[in-house]
Amino acid sequence: MTGISTVLPQTDTDALETKEWLDALAAVVEHEGPERAHYLIETLIATARQEGVNIPYSATTEYINTIPAERQPPYPGDPDMEIKIHSYIRWNAMAMVVRANKNTNVGGHIASFASAAALYDVGFSHFWHAPSEAHDGDLIYFQGHSVPGVYARAYMLGRFTEEQMDSFRQEVGGKGISSYPHPWLMPDFWQFPTVSMGLGPLCAIYSARFMKYLASRGLIDAARAEQRKVWAFLGDGETDEVESLGAIGMAGREGLDNLVFVINCNLQRLDGPVRGNGKIIQELESEFRGAGWNVIKVVWGTHWDALFARDKKGLLKQRMMALCDGEYQTFKAKDGAYVREHFFNTPELRALVADWTDEQVWNLNRGGHDLFKIYTAYKAASEHKGQPTLILAKTIKGFGMGQAGEAMNISHQQKKMDVEAIRRFRDRFGLPVPDDKLEELPYLRFAEDSPEHKYLLKHRMDLGGFLPQRRRKAAALEIPGLDAFAALLKASGEGRELSTTMAVVRIMNTLLKDKQIGRHVVPIVPDESRTFGMEGMFRQYGIW
Repeated sequence: MTGISTVLPQTDTDALETKEWLDALAAVVEHEGPERAHYLIETLIATARQEGVNIPYSATTEYINTIPAERQPPYPGDPDMEIKIHSYIRWNAMAMVVRANKNTNVGGHIASFASAAALYDVGFSHFWHAPSEAHDGDLIYFQGHSVPGVYARAYMLGRFTEEQMDSFRQEVGGKGISSYPHPWLMPDFWQFPTVSMGLGPLCAIYSARFMKYLASRGLIDAARAEQRKVWAFLGDGETDEVESLGAIGMAGREGLDNLVFVINCNLQRLDGPVRGNGKIIQELESEFRGAGWNVIKVVWGTHWDALFARDKKGLLKQRMMALCDGEYQTFKAKDGAYVREHFFNTPELRALVADWTDEQVWNLNRGGHDLFKIYTAYKAASEHKGQPTLILAKTIKGFGMGQAGEAMNISHQQKKMDVEAIRRFRDRFGLPVPDDKLEELPYLRFAEDSPEHKYLLKHRMDLGGFLPQRRRKAAALEIPGLDAFAALLKASGEGRELSTTMAVVRIMNTLLKDKQIGRHVVPIVPDESRTFGMEGMFRQYGIW
């Protein structure tokens, strides 16, 4: 049927009437679709307000996935193959940081990428286009703390050597790779700098807006611009930086449907919980919806679908809404028995998992680690029109690190792992590293003729080539003649004096027209309030 809850409020004075309304709505969703149901609900709300019924606005939805399981599209890849590839990438990202810190203190982040690995891999495999003849390329603002995984993938594709990987954050000698994304240090690789935090999302908004501006004025091909997306990745703690959300209102107002934000909600910042006594996903949903964004929540993974189907009374959704982020983090720092006792804490809830083992309960996954849920959200975001899209993906900080930092407050600061922690990491992801090689932390690669390497390479080639990559040259623009500025060269008219700014423009264009540009001295009107700014303008052109 549908995902509509049949939970009736305790103050319901006519349960039969309520059920009739809910059944009618369920029938509309089933037979006419969610869009028709949405229209009817909005019409009812608008009519009720006109009749004087006070209906407070709410920008949040239930603490579940926005797109229900029955509306998921088929997954286009081989999930088993991709999970194996992802496991190798996870290992290499971890190994790079740990190896770099064996004899140095250069730092790095294991836990951030561990939580976001699937979010990046689905994008790399199925969505993000490199510049090519057929496509001008997507713009990806990577979260700075997650770059070990981007380097690990590049290494597996032969873009980096083992020597470069071992020089992570040690680029002074010219052979290393930089701490964070920065085109100055790696001009052919990174498209944009994204650290300090908050700059990535802010710049992504203005990149998307500028692309729309260029297309609307015919300065770039509108059809090709329509193909491109700007993706920005950030952490939930990063959203407290002023710059991160500083321009989301403009993005909503401008209808930037070429923009996608992906917020990795692992519920932890560098020194503890993001919102220990609240829910950061709900908070961000309300802020972005209020700013006019399309919001997609990816909270729970596929293993939860069976429980949602069993729960006919909506008790599971109620329990999920009642808990706070601090409690969710505690669950993932414990084990299946603890989750059974403290999450499924009533007879009705325990009955839902009565025939499940503690291991099955423990394997109830979060949406940000589930390929199918991520693909569903990315596809919906790519196809949405008229609004920018926010994807809120719930993950586990340090996923796979176990007692070395999984879902623990220390995870962000983890730069080293002992042999036992490395062994557990290897076993968890089924990696081919023998016991006697664990301390060496060897980098893993597939043979070039292996099915895995061919799969990895083919998906990138189908999307135009390697990413990240940065184009360093652009086609020359035709310089317009002075007649294009004729309106600017005339006096203001209507008897008004010529403004200082227009005087500067006329002087500049006179010199340009006469080809006298060079080390000229231009007299400045002695107006102290304007002299400094004019001096700067002239100096840019070598005139003073």
